[in-house]
Amino acid sequence: MRKSDKRRRKVRSGGITRRWVINTLSVMALILIIVNVCASVSLRQYYYKMAESTIDAKVQQSAVQTFFKSYVDSSADMFEEGARDFVENFAYSYLMDVWVLDDTGDVLVSSAGFSVDDSADMPDYTAAMTDTSGSGTGLWTGYNSSGEKIMAKAFAITNSDGSRAGAVRLIVSLQDLDKQHITYTIFIAILSLAALTLVTISGLFFVRSIVRPVGQINDMAKLIAQGDFNARVDSADNNDEISELCDTINYMAEEIARSDKVKNDFISTVSHELRTPLTAIKGWAETIRDMGPNEADMTAKGIDVIISESDRLYNIVEDLLDFSKMQSGRMVKRAEPIDAIRELDAAVYVFNDRSKRDGIMLIYNSPGLTAPMSADKNLIKQVFANVLDNAFKYTKRGGRVAVFAEVSGGQLVISVADTGCGISKEALPHVTEKFYKANMSIRGSGIGLAVVDEIIKLHDGKLDIASTEGKGTVVTIMLPVDDTIVLPPA
Repeated sequence: MRKSDKRRRKVRSGGITRRWVINTLSVMALILIIVNVCASVSLRQYYYKMAESTIDAKVQQSAVQTFFKSYVDSSADMFEEGARDFVENFAYSYLMDVWVLDDTGDVLVSSAGFSVDDSADMPDYTAAMTDTSGSGTGLWTGYNSSGEKIMAKAFAITNSDGSRAGAVRLIVSLQDLDKQHITYTIFIAILSLAALTLVTISGLFFVRSIVRPVGQINDMAKLIAQGDFNARVDSADNNDEISELCDTINYMAEEIARSDKVKNDFISTVSHELRTPLTAIKGWAETIRDMGPNEADMTAKGIDVIISESDRLYNIVEDLLDFSKMQSGRMVKRAEPIDAIRELDAAVYVFNDRSKRDGIMLIYNSPGLTAPMSADKNLIKQVFANVLDNAFKYTKRGGRVAVFAEVSGGQLVISVADTGCGISKEALPHVTEKFYKANMSIRGSGIGLAVVDEIIKLHDGKLDIASTEGKGTVVTIMLPVDDTIVLPPA
């Protein structure tokens, strides 16, 4: 198995959905379990506290002591008679059982009307009889001899000498409360489970709404990596970040496709540009080789063509080298004090012969001033040469190229206007991009303006291009001027 396949499988095994389930649902489930347990315990305590409050609301320690005050210091028979009177007059026997016990723990009277089992442990009775805090009560929750869950509270009966004469024990059944507690606990658990299910369904839907386009993006990226630049992601119109990402990815694919086409066109163009002078050089070299010694004129003409085409090859290679430096960030400015107007004069002078040869009028309006700046002389020359070369290439015989320069506001502003074929609105924003050619029918590599733009930016200047298709183009170069610079003598 290839490493890329292993990595892809590893990524998918730990996908977003799985991690969401582990990181989110497991945490939510744990929180809901804790909430349910806490709610169940709190509800149970509430019900049991309510049962105790019910007992306290019906019988109080002081009332018990007051009732048995006249019986405690009498005989055992009188105490039992008092116990019987207390039970018979207890108004809440329908809510709870009431026992009266003596100081040995024997049940004297019970509201149940029949004998009760008093052999089991009665922690509440023991607590009330041994209490030294003064409350004289004891509370216990547990199971009676028949297995019924009960709450029992005992109220001690005190003799006049402070000893314990017995106790009144009130017993409440907790079975109904426990059933209600279980019912509510189950209800809360069902609600929690329903909430968790709803969150799971909505969460999975949401996660899949992310995972699906991400998967499509992944598949499209693979297709692009394999050379299919027409691949696109189906973007859902959700107006969210995922939709924006899909649109951006599609835009990226379009730009890559366009760049690939421009690159292929560039390779084709450069190949053609190199082949043409090479063919001329080879053809004339073979012709000169085969000519006789008496054909000096033809030999001179052939040598002129070879020199001219060699210069053309040299310029193409120089453009490619400059472009390579620009792409790799190796283009640097070797600054020195220069007069940019002087360099412009020299560049225009070079194109005088070409204007006559191509039948194109060259108009130059020099300001007669100096434009001192700290710049790379060779790079500035290259800017002027490339811009003028473009103007002449795209202007037909009988046309006009006008160069104007002025120094204003600390800037040298140079405009080169031609009456050539112009640039379409669609192509104009791309003319300074690498490999781009607005007109494939005109010779050239398509990297001249890209290099010009980079050089001007390197000198803190600005390049502006305005054009009307079929009427011509105006290229404006703006470079900063520094009057404090001392220029070398001409």
